[in-house]
Amino acid sequence: MKRINRKAIVTLFALALVGCSSPPTFDRETAGGRYKVRKDFAPENPPDVSNVADAVPVDIPYSRGGNRSTYEVWGKRYYVLPSHIGYKAEGIASWYGLKFHGHKTSNGEIYDIYKMSAAHKSLPIPSFARVTNLDNGQSVVVRVNDRGPFHEDRLIDLSYSAAAKLDILQQGTGRVRVEAIDARTLAASIDDSEKHSQTATAELDQQKSDVTGFFLQVGAFGKERSAQSVKNQLLSTLDAADVVIKSVRQGDSQFHRVLLGPLTDKRSIDSMIQRLEAMGYSSPLLINSP
Repeated sequence: MKRINRKAIVTLFALALVGCSSPPTFDRETAGGRYKVRKDFAPENPPDVSNVADAVPVDIPYSRGGNRSTYEVWGKRYYVLPSHIGYKAEGIASWYGLKFHGHKTSNGEIYDIYKMSAAHKSLPIPSFARVTNLDNGQSVVVRVNDRGPFHEDRLIDLSYSAAAKLDILQQGTGRVRVEAIDARTLAASIDDSEKHSQTATAELDQQKSDVTGFFLQVGAFGKERSAQSVKNQLLSTLDAADVVIKSVRQGDSQFHRVLLGPLTDKRSIDSMIQRLEAMGYSSPLLINSP
């Protein structure tokens, strides 16, 4: 029987240990095993996402995660913008689907293909942007919360729902314009618009209440908000009824009167009184003119 070479056995055992302890090679397609599949895919039975609401821009701080000033992917260095304000660019949009669904985005949020989100190489995250399909004019508002797409010819990666609403799912890509949204300016413009609308409504109410005729005063309130609440309830319940608010001052106090009318004949007046009493507004006051 041949004698076993102990030195050879030790050498072979050491080589085996080195082989077992060597790190696995990084698989770019599965992010080193982070994703279960190599290639992205869409749902087998796609739901109707036409009613998925746009992301709502809000003025929030950038997250701690995903906003390093520079980062490197596959040997290329990218630079994150210090602010999203004023950003506007045109290029190619792609989309990403179920391969990434349920996994964390660059700032720690969970990617959901049924939400309006996107990945961008340089916009701070989270930020908001309007994406417009240059071929059909359709647009969506997305929340940018991820990094990518890391292809030379791609500008933005859209969620499955965003891509569906822009009608670029079938071809996989589309020409788009990306415009960052300043949530602070948007909120201010909405607030101004609401104030203008409230002023216009008040002026219209005043014009209506200036019309002579019979009115039913449903109530008088010290707070305009209370009067507005009653007006809204009446408008939603009494079809084709004109309801106005007229503010009057008595001494140091101001009252907001909710008036229904003008009513033109006794039959309509009696009918409306019955309807108001059925709603819980007992003994509405009949007045000749407001």
